[in-house]
Amino acid sequence: MPSMLVIATTAVPDHLRGALSRWTSEVVPGIFVGTVSARVRDQLWQAVTETVGNGAAVLIHPAPTEQGYAIRTAGTRRRIPADFDGLTLIRMTAPPQVKDGQTPP
Repeated sequence: MPSMLVIATTAVPDHLRGALSRWTSEVVPGIFVGTVSARVRDQLWQAVTETVGNGAAVLIHPAPTEQGYAIRTAGTRRRIPADFDGLTLIRMTAPPQVKDGQTPP
């Protein structure tokens, strides 16, 4: 049964945005919304995780949880979903430390 999904992307290749827009609508730059089956959702997410590169992506879709949705992430990011007694909370990580004379990665 089809269900709604939201995929938010940051700094991903244009061809990935094109692939996502075949199945979803890009409502604002980098935010894709659509209604697809679980199989299509998983295939889209596999394509995202293989292609995200140095960018970041977040998938939100309905799930039988207390909150009613699940969160998946891929790529370089400072926000990481963490399970806390059945609730998904977002954990922030510290930015990488740069020593004097070095350039950031």
